[in-house]
Amino acid sequence: MAEQALYRKWRPIAFDEVVGQEHVVKTIRNALASGRAAHAYLFSGPRGTGKTTTARLVAKALNCTHPDPAQRPDNTCRNCVAVNEGRFLDLIEIDAASNTGVDNIRDLRDKINFAPGEGQYKVYIIDEVHMLSMGAFNALLKTLEEPPPHAVFILATTELHKVPLTVASRCQKHTFRRIPAAEVAGRLGAIVEREGLSVEPAVLDLLARQATGSLRDAISLLDQLIISPDEKVTLDGTLKVLGTASGQAVQELAEAMLAQDSSRGLDLINNMAEDGIDSRQFARQMVDYLRGLLLTRLGNAALVDAGAETRKTMHGQAARFDPAGLVQAIKAFNTAANDSRSGWLAQLPLELAFVECLRIGSTGDGVAPAAGTEAGATPSPRKAAPPLPPPPSTSAKPQSGSDVNLSQITARWADIVSVSGRSHRNLPALLQWCKPISLEGEIVVLGFQNEVLLSKTNTDQNRQLIEAALQQVLGRSFKVRCVLNSAQTETLPDVSSDGPVAEAIRLGGKLRK
Repeated sequence: MAEQALYRKWRPIAFDEVVGQEHVVKTIRNALASGRAAHAYLFSGPRGTGKTTTARLVAKALNCTHPDPAQRPDNTCRNCVAVNEGRFLDLIEIDAASNTGVDNIRDLRDKINFAPGEGQYKVYIIDEVHMLSMGAFNALLKTLEEPPPHAVFILATTELHKVPLTVASRCQKHTFRRIPAAEVAGRLGAIVEREGLSVEPAVLDLLARQATGSLRDAISLLDQLIISPDEKVTLDGTLKVLGTASGQAVQELAEAMLAQDSSRGLDLINNMAEDGIDSRQFARQMVDYLRGLLLTRLGNAALVDAGAETRKTMHGQAARFDPAGLVQAIKAFNTAANDSRSGWLAQLPLELAFVECLRIGSTGDGVAPAAGTEAGATPSPRKAAPPLPPPPSTSAKPQSGSDVNLSQITARWADIVSVSGRSHRNLPALLQWCKPISLEGEIVVLGFQNEVLLSKTNTDQNRQLIEAALQQVLGRSFKVRCVLNSAQTETLPDVSSDGPVAEAIRLGGKLRK
């Protein structure tokens, strides 16, 4: 027979054992003690925070036979023992993910009128209630609003926004919060002590942070690490099993960012990838650490969940970071943490995030302007940089009028076409289908082989734009005249590969005369 999982073995059996949800427990206990239990509850919050466990405790307290309501559940009466052993007939747990249809709810509605068989109340726990179909919700509405006196509904969900308001408004709502890492570590320590296990304290802190507020996840990770009760669980072994980088590696990468040391940072990332560390997990660790640096830099160090040594390192590094640069770095690593498209090279998003942080720092936006500036201090304004000299012109030097001839205009025609596109993006597509055929004094004659293109190009606005392009490229004023050149060859001229006319030809289009 398989051994019972730790999270099931150490599931709370009394309200006092529920961790991190005092605001919910106190309200429910007071209501039960005064005999004012609601007919329907809606528990919402992240996974592994105690929603289903609290629902079972409510069911147990409602059916407990202890004479003092404030002492329920006592875990000694027949009904409490039956609930703890999973054989209490009047506690019905329904997985909404597997019973989403209208027929499932109709079956529940038909059976709810039968009196309880063992206790005083029939308690229906519907887990992940947001998975019900809209038809199932509608079928549940009337029963949820006016259930029989012996029936109590407890709905649990991780996605409250998916529960229809018509359902939520008929329930007493309680919101479960993520459990602080310190409380998770404390609960893990109690389990380790009762189990007689040997676990390094640093392991418990790591598991608490890895679980991100889910006590069940933390206990499951602890269960995964226990190979033998006689073998000590160490931090190094835990890091390898979980595929997690050490806190020192995270701090070293942040230090490489501060030092603008790309070689050191990329070596760290690739060494971790070779050691089997999950790159996305490491990116999440970087986000968490950089967030801590940002909070410390802004004077909110009390919000950072870290040990004394880590806090000391954070204070030193935070003073050297600029808040704006930290914001950009957090965004970069958060993108890497959510990038699942680089499976063939898992560390690539992490490398790109690191390089992006170096780029930010190289512009002066990522690192504090002076190493001696204290965290939270206002940096002195920077001096304005001297104006940059204008970039050299890419156009040819102006040529004197006697030097410009038709062959030169033809040789520079591609540049003229390109310059014309700066004022009118569609004009180059038309000019690619003509060419200078003669120079009559101050007039450049453009020959078109197609009347359609000639008519579209030969407008006052287009001619002025072409004349301006000629002036910019050749350094001399010309007038433009557009004519139909019947002697021009029927062979299509070379066109730009990215022009709209070229694209039309590639797709099978033809010019009509």
